[in-house]
Amino acid sequence: METKRGLTGVEKVSYGLGAFAKDVVYMMTAAYVLYYFQDVMGVSAWAMGIILLGARVFDAFNDPIMGVIVGKTKTRWGKFRPWLLIGTVLNAVILYVMFSCPPKLDGSGLICYAAVTYILWGITYTMMDIPFWSMIPAFTRGGSERENLTTLARSCSGVGAAVVQVLALKIVYFVGEALGGPGDVERVGFRYLALFVGILFVVLTAVTCINIKESSTVDMENVSVRQMFSSLRRNDQALAIVVTIVLVDIAMYITSNLVIFFFKYDLGGTGWFDNYTIFNLVAGAAQVLAMMGLYPLLRQVFKISNIKIFYTGLAMSVIGYVALLILAGAGIKNLVAFLVPGVLIMAASGINNILITVFLANTCDYGELKNNRRDESVVFSMQTFVVKLASGIAAFVASASLAVLKLSDKATTTAEQTRDFGKAVDASQKMGLRMIMTLVPILVLVIVFFWFKKKYILTDEKVLEYSEKVDALHKEEQKKA
Repeated sequence: METKRGLTGVEKVSYGLGAFAKDVVYMMTAAYVLYYFQDVMGVSAWAMGIILLGARVFDAFNDPIMGVIVGKTKTRWGKFRPWLLIGTVLNAVILYVMFSCPPKLDGSGLICYAAVTYILWGITYTMMDIPFWSMIPAFTRGGSERENLTTLARSCSGVGAAVVQVLALKIVYFVGEALGGPGDVERVGFRYLALFVGILFVVLTAVTCINIKESSTVDMENVSVRQMFSSLRRNDQALAIVVTIVLVDIAMYITSNLVIFFFKYDLGGTGWFDNYTIFNLVAGAAQVLAMMGLYPLLRQVFKISNIKIFYTGLAMSVIGYVALLILAGAGIKNLVAFLVPGVLIMAASGINNILITVFLANTCDYGELKNNRRDESVVFSMQTFVVKLASGIAAFVASASLAVLKLSDKATTTAEQTRDFGKAVDASQKMGLRMIMTLVPILVLVIVFFWFKKKYILTDEKVLEYSEKVDALHKEEQKKA
């Protein structure tokens, strides 16, 4: 058995760079693929909704399959790095192809292009994402070293996602104006952005693969979809949290899918993309600060229970959505005013992201005592599965909304020269967009509150009680052994 040495600074930085690049690519697709195909290229919004929902559901079920393939791989370079590099190169190529849609395509050809490239993007991303996170035990020791590296990688992922949200449209318009013709700025800009992001992805992942030396003796535990659902049937608290995750993420993803259209068509103005960039910068910073500062403050300094903090986060979100609807309905165009609800919604999202993971972890002790089996790996595999499922559902809702409201760049070419698209849509379209991106999430979060209050029983006191019982059970088993 190989003994893992301590991680070097180069290895930590290399893995962090890989995580950064990985989420740059992910966020470019998650944040802009709907906008690109529906608003820039003119794909039917209904078609995009079906494509995004189908692809994400397929991707959620595809994860366990890729896990099995990686787990059975044996090469001189290990089982993880070959797939990590192959998946990255293929994904970078598909990313560029996806955002380089031929401008002459239309109708069924355009829909087919969007569907094929997006599905292939999801498959190739899974091809590198599964080995990237699964390889951590192959080059780290347990305990604090592994936890610290995971924290570092997650932080780098967050930075990568934030960079895209802040800079993407600025780069698109800067490059598009320099290299594209009239009316072709966004199409050209997205193509070159995808090229740059793809190259960055390959280079930084290559750095990870070169500097990380994995152990050939590490086995990878694979979890099937069947195991996930079987575990949910046995553990009612895990089921309560999984449903909560799905609903909370649907509310958040509906907003994140529609906010770019809100800035373009509702707030409008010739500098709408500058306002969108600033909004993402401030809201993204609020999310990170809430995770790093606000949650520890509420939990450790004020000693507030996790359940009460969760309810506080739900309340912050609802207040933010109500404020957003009131400001937009009053005809206010000042960006600063909209930063307030943006901060509330995203800060709440940051807090709840932490809490949902904590709540999910709490169900492991409960499940072990109730069913005499811990199912830890199965429980945590559910988080990725349901997040992808929720994002697909939210994308469909957003696309369907755009279809009903008939919001499309292709239908507003009269505003193309001034870029003040707010003048190209009527008041009913704007009101419809506002209501969908605020009232629908509010309704979902109200459902979350009542569901969670009724189903989740693991208070801080019960968590401590179950943890002590599990420890005692393990000690008793060790004595018998």
